Amino acid sequence: MIRITLIGSGNVAQHLIKTFTKSELVEIVQVFSRKKETLASLIEFDKITSDFEDLKEADLYIIAVSDKAIADVSKQLPFQNRIVVHTSGAASLDVLDSKNRKGVFYPLQTFSKSKEIDFSTVPLCLEAENTFDFRVLETVGKSISNAVFAINSDQRKALHVAAVFVNNFTNHLYQIGQEICEEHQVPFEVLKPLIKETAEKINTLDPIDAQTGPAKRHDSNTIEAHLEYLTNVNQKNIYKILTQSIQNNGKTF
Repeated sequence: MIRITLIGSGNVAQHLIKTFTKSELVEIVQVFSRKKETLASLIEFDKITSDFEDLKEADLYIIAVSDKAIADVSKQLPFQNRIVVHTSGAASLDVLDSKNRKGVFYPLQTFSKSKEIDFSTVPLCLEAENTFDFRVLETVGKSISNAVFAINSDQRKALHVAAVFVNNFTNHLYQIGQEICEEHQVPFEVLKPLIKETAEKINTLDPIDAQTGPAKRHDSNTIEAHLEYLTNVNQKNIYKILTQSIQNNGKTF
């Protein structure tokens, strides 16, 4: 049984608490939260602390806080030579204080408090300074997920940038599509089967082969008609940029 302490109370921390609670190989020793009541519904109240000095000994400490807070939190930990990891996709290994053995336990997924996640399908990107610590992270990772990968800091940064494109930017385009529909009294639900089919296609096709639409066809008449139809300057500019990118196959010349 690997004893874990979680530090944080946000989306990632809350999902990890729910997931680790179900694991037979992991025991949550303690959770740090500045506001204990935030986590009261997820774990026994006596396992929650708001004082770093009260942290109990564990095999692994997982810092699940905002990127800008990781360094400060790791400096405040009142012990040395223990395995301390963060869950960030963008922060390097070096942001952690060197008094402890550093690592990364990055779940590559989008998290919302109100949306349950099947962690068995979530890719876990792991990094550690030595083989022993990596094996500990790997054991913990495999206890909750079927997709565990050794990913170094540079690779993780690349994954995080790519994830912004395929998740954050894509979701923003959904928002724009919804705004256009609502402006013209069309139910956004009409587009949901298309959204689903587009996402499912890349299970069998590379994205470049799955691409369709007027930009792919170089259908200038339809493109010009769309641009003329759009009255929102922001929407028009995004349409132009994405059209050009598709026609260039994502490359600049």
